[in-house]
Amino acid sequence: MTHSPAATRVLIVDDHPMVAQGIQSVLEDHDDIDVVGTLGTGRAAIDQLRDLDPDVILMDLNMPEMGGLTATELVLEQRPGTRILILSMHDSPEYITSALSHGAMGYVLKDVPTDEIKTAIDTVMRGDQYLCTGATGAIAPKPGDGTGALTGREQTILLQLAQGLSNKEVALALDISVRTVETHRKNIKRKLGISSTAGLTRYALEHGVLQGTGHAL
Repeated sequence: MTHSPAATRVLIVDDHPMVAQGIQSVLEDHDDIDVVGTLGTGRAAIDQLRDLDPDVILMDLNMPEMGGLTATELVLEQRPGTRILILSMHDSPEYITSALSHGAMGYVLKDVPTDEIKTAIDTVMRGDQYLCTGATGAIAPKPGDGTGALTGREQTILLQLAQGLSNKEVALALDISVRTVETHRKNIKRKLGISSTAGLTRYALEHGVLQGTGHAL
């Protein structure tokens, strides 16, 4: 099929070939979708991320070698603009909340009508969150201090920034690029509604992020 230059580039990551092939066959009926690949592990997705350059990744939750949550965090560290939709058989609030907290923009159960996957892709491409019918209502916002909105990596970076480390020092400590730290820093500020580094430090102090850590990494 010939795809337009504006087609959404979709990568399917699922260790069940029949599932991946079934989704691929449905999506390829749409002229505005370009399925750039199907992979069986999260590790393979990380390794081929640069070459495949997907706009959206349909990510299975449970896979060998590397699960979908870990792969989601690593993808977003390398390419923060990638939209990730988690594919799963699990509809429990714990799974859904965990997926969203790791940076996924949507959650789709594997037993939904296949056309709903196209709707989910279109929704996250607009920048909106998507929860399929079986997942909506399974989660509800919980009162808290706001750090629950941060991924595990973001909370780690918040801690180090609050201790006074520079972007370069955080990058060296975590073995990631300075640009990745800058991206996380921007996302942390956006999620917490804080505009300054001093504000991040004050937030960390007020919400106990620094408790028991001292200043050692």
